[in-house]
Amino acid sequence: MPATLLKRRRLVCLLLLMPILLMSACSKVPRGILSEKKMKDVMIDVHLAEQIIGDNYLTYPDSTHKAALMASVFRKHNITQAVYDSSLVWYGKNLNIMLQVLDLAIKDVDKRMRIVAELQAQQAPAPMATDSANIWTQASLLTFSPQSLFNATIFDIRPEGGVYVSGSIFVLNLKVWGLHPRLNRQPEVKIAAEHSDTTVILHDTIPADGFHSITLRSVATKPVRRVYGYIRMDKAEAPYYKIYLDSLSLTRFNYGSK
Repeated sequence: MPATLLKRRRLVCLLLLMPILLMSACSKVPRGILSEKKMKDVMIDVHLAEQIIGDNYLTYPDSTHKAALMASVFRKHNITQAVYDSSLVWYGKNLNIMLQVLDLAIKDVDKRMRIVAELQAQQAPAPMATDSANIWTQASLLTFSPQSLFNATIFDIRPEGGVYVSGSIFVLNLKVWGLHPRLNRQPEVKIAAEHSDTTVILHDTIPADGFHSITLRSVATKPVRRVYGYIRMDKAEAPYYKIYLDSLSLTRFNYGSK
């Protein structure tokens, strides 16, 4: 074979292999491990599945039902449980890359939460002049887990086509279990009532298990445009299994009502 022809063939082979070599050099993860973007997408859906299980414990009462939901997540992404578990192990040993994936996942989840809050605001119940009405639009059960990416629920409740009447009191009721004295973090609550020219804001924490009632009094002479806030749990250094918040409700009362 002439030397010139051989050189040309080698050059062609090298040009064909260069994209593959470049991709291999740029990739941060080895073969068989989910890429950063793929890992981020799967982790978000796994987190959402865990939230669904926590919010619908009657629908998912045992490990069989829970496993079926998780299997549907892996089918959606065309992977297996083994691939996901192996990827978790690898990312756990490469914390710098894992933190980058978590940052992307948290930003994505925050974006979804804002979209949900906007949709809930559009579907909020109409204002009522009765003495009391439960205006809570979220699930009545919330689960906090140290494995979750985002331990919070955000609410933004706006009366359709109007305002809540002047002289409104808003009472958030909930039951909590799973807290223990060694925890260095406690669930935080923020409730705010927005008027046309001012906003009344209440911050509180939930220190122990049991029933809790948190009351926000708006300005008595001004109607309320919307009620918004969050219930969240920052990452705790002390270990815990899960924290459950149940029987969640937000009731609007008129001043002077019982």
